[in-house]
Amino acid sequence: MSASGGTKAIVAALVANLAIAAAKFVAFLFSGSSSMLAESVHSLADSGNQGLLLLGGKKARREATPQHPFGYGRERYIYAFLVSIVLFSVGGMFAIYEGYEKIHDPHEIEAWYWPVGVLVFAIIAETFSFRTAIKESNPLRGNLSWKEFVRRAKAPELPVVLLEDLGALVGLILALGGVGLAILTGNGVWDGIGTLCIGVLLILIALVLAAETKSLLLGEAAGTEEVAKIEAAVVDGTTVTRLIHMRTLHLGPEELLVAAKIAVAHDDTATEVAEAINAAEERIRAAVPIARVIYLEPDIYSEKEAAAGPDPSATPGGPGHH
Repeated sequence: MSASGGTKAIVAALVANLAIAAAKFVAFLFSGSSSMLAESVHSLADSGNQGLLLLGGKKARREATPQHPFGYGRERYIYAFLVSIVLFSVGGMFAIYEGYEKIHDPHEIEAWYWPVGVLVFAIIAETFSFRTAIKESNPLRGNLSWKEFVRRAKAPELPVVLLEDLGALVGLILALGGVGLAILTGNGVWDGIGTLCIGVLLILIALVLAAETKSLLLGEAAGTEEVAKIEAAVVDGTTVTRLIHMRTLHLGPEELLVAAKIAVAHDDTATEVAEAINAAEERIRAAVPIARVIYLEPDIYSEKEAAAGPDPSATPGGPGHH
């Protein structure tokens, strides 16, 4: 995922959410609608989330240090995980609390044109933000479904913004429904029910984000396509005759670690083995540019050892496991 594409979507969402949060809070002050208060807190939390994503992107660009020799690429995963916590605690839990209070102590909505007008404006602004996120995601999504894109994306920013914007649009529709029913029936309980629904929605989205970013924090391997390209690049049939086994790990969204045991001819000299490793590394980087940290261990492939079992730690190595 390109940093520029993710940043553009984040900035668009940040601008939209700041404007929407201010408008929603004004509407709450004039109408007393709990849905509007919950939505204003939701938009404010989303604005903070976009700030966290921008901060994580900036910190991730720091140079590697002796204490952190693989760099700070995972900062982006950490801050994306913080987004899910903020969305759950500030957005979801507050909305549920506010909805519960409104149901137990309902109040008639005053100056109904304020919340309705602001919600219509917010839907238009969120649609613009959502459209930007979709436009920036499409080139990276390829043939994947949206569900697969969110689950497989190694860069967290666009999936986070997509889910936030989707949740915001659905939340606005729920708020509009709750406010509309409260106005039509004169019963403020509907406003509280709409607020509760917003809270449940935000918590569900936060849980999905937490699960996906947790997987990235734990360390995910390269995608199937990248693994296939690396396998094809390693073996040239002459100096490197076989890939015995390999492991890959994302150090960050655009930085991949590759560790592999490769088979070389038993009568190669040390110079020939070193040249074979250097050439294999060049082929890997040409095939998968994000493969920036590569460790290749030469070995002598043994049919007998390979037939003994699938243990990839066997020396000389067993069959390849990916």
